[in-house]
Amino acid sequence: MSKSEAIYRIQFISNGERYELYVKELVSSQVFGFIEIGDFVWDNHTELVLDPSHEKLKDEFSKVKRSFIPMHNVLRIDQVEKQGSAKISQLSDKVTALHSPIYTPKK
Repeated sequence: MSKSEAIYRIQFISNGERYELYVKELVSSQVFGFIEIGDFVWDNHTELVLDPSHEKLKDEFSKVKRSFIPMHNVLRIDQVEKQGSAKISQLSDKVTALHSPIYTPKK
């Protein structure tokens, strides 16, 4: 797989939900503490049954060119052979999002 064909699956927490997206561009952002993602890859459904969470994601990111995800919200990043279906799922009661900063200045 060449560099230009690489597809990444990124899983992160946002608004108490677990997002799973597929992108072709993924870099450390120049904005400290963020991962920058872009060139979203969407599954083209050929079936009559549509996944509502996939459609919700497509609507949410339809006009987004690049998104900046806080590093402390990222659960996992994988380079994959081919895309899957993007989805949103609920977090279990045992999982909580971390809202503490990565960098805490000394006083």
